[in-house]
Amino acid sequence: MKIVVLAVGKMRDRHMAAICDDYVARTRRHVPVEIVEVDDDDALARRLPERAELIALEPGGDAWTTAELAKHLEGRMVGGAKTIAFLIGGALGLPPAVVKKASRRLSLSNLTLPHRLARVVLCEQLYRAMSIIRGEPYHH
Repeated sequence: MKIVVLAVGKMRDRHMAAICDDYVARTRRHVPVEIVEVDDDDALARRLPERAELIALEPGGDAWTTAELAKHLEGRMVGGAKTIAFLIGGALGLPPAVVKKASRRLSLSNLTLPHRLARVVLCEQLYRAMSIIRGEPYHH
């Protein structure tokens, strides 16, 4: 299984980019991860991976625990899923047409997060979920 993080905007802050890159590198030890940055909503819609499970990061989406995220990913891995794509919109969020295509809506917090910080949180949570799946001590 492959994980794709499809996000509007580039990580301009080098410190946040470094944190995100570190978690992605750690996660890649367990599963392929691709970060795809696009310029705008139209480009995001064009880059949706075919036959992937689309998960839209949205306010008001399901508020999973890390253990629930790990269980979801593990179930998809065992079930032979090819790709899971997490979709992060720009400053105004995801376009409604993209959200409609997603099979799930996920909220990372009840707080409103800037989209670049949401990407860092997502990358960390993906690594933490993989640690749970692999029985590694990081998640404790």
